[in-house]
Amino acid sequence: MMKEARSTTRLRLLQPLRRRRSTDVDPHRLRRGVYLLPSLFTLGNMFCGYACIVYSMRGEFATAAPFIGVAIVLDMLDGRIARMTGTSSQFGVEFDSLADIISFGMAPALMAFMWGLQPLGRLGWAAGFIFVACAAVRLARFNVQAGSQDRRFFVGMPSPAAAGVPAATVFFLPEGLHTYAEALPALGMIVVPALLMVTTIRFRSFKNFDLQSRRSYPSLVLFAIGIALLASHTEIMLVVMAYTYLVSAFIEMAWHRVRSRDAGSWQPAAGSEKAEDVAGSKRQRKAE
Repeated sequence: MMKEARSTTRLRLLQPLRRRRSTDVDPHRLRRGVYLLPSLFTLGNMFCGYACIVYSMRGEFATAAPFIGVAIVLDMLDGRIARMTGTSSQFGVEFDSLADIISFGMAPALMAFMWGLQPLGRLGWAAGFIFVACAAVRLARFNVQAGSQDRRFFVGMPSPAAAGVPAATVFFLPEGLHTYAEALPALGMIVVPALLMVTTIRFRSFKNFDLQSRRSYPSLVLFAIGIALLASHTEIMLVVMAYTYLVSAFIEMAWHRVRSRDAGSWQPAAGSEKAEDVAGSKRQRKAE
């Protein structure tokens, strides 16, 4: 048996080299290499989260908060560029989720704690941990349900928008909170967006907004006014935008309920037409 095994191995070694066919490659084998262009945007997103943590630990909140805004812009660009250039991959999806946990989970939670939740003690860092945990659950659920939902809506508040709430608030008041009475209302700033991330409330995604379609001239003027307000009153406009998006889901829910209630009030009840016909026929018989 040993002699036969040795002879077969020698024959294999002596066989001439042949070109590898496509059928010889394992289809489940991990592909090496990454698409560099979208990964650079994701890496920049991660760097912004790390920089926000560093500046928050130094107490430089006016510098730390804008890094969350830059991370939001980079997070919006990496997916779009990957789809436009055809460089989407499973690696990019997972890499983006890991970067988002840092930029939209750890960074805003630590910044909020260092900025105004420290006077609350254990309650403050517990609220920060709730934000990090909800962000991780939100991202994991988004990856699992990707491709099976309506593109017009997010199920739960997206983590970049949730991180934008404390970031805009800190940027608006970079001095911070120093007493227990001041820090207690700030719990809502971190807990409310955290809980909204793991709910099933639908938020607008604006993915169906087409910039290439024709619009009326006043819409361009509105964009110009928005840019001017954002440039002249940056802190106020960022706070307005962050909290407006937070309450927009509830406003849309109330609007749909009012419309459905009004539409239902105009519809005739089931069998009402038949009842009116029967009543009319009885009246005619009595008259006869």
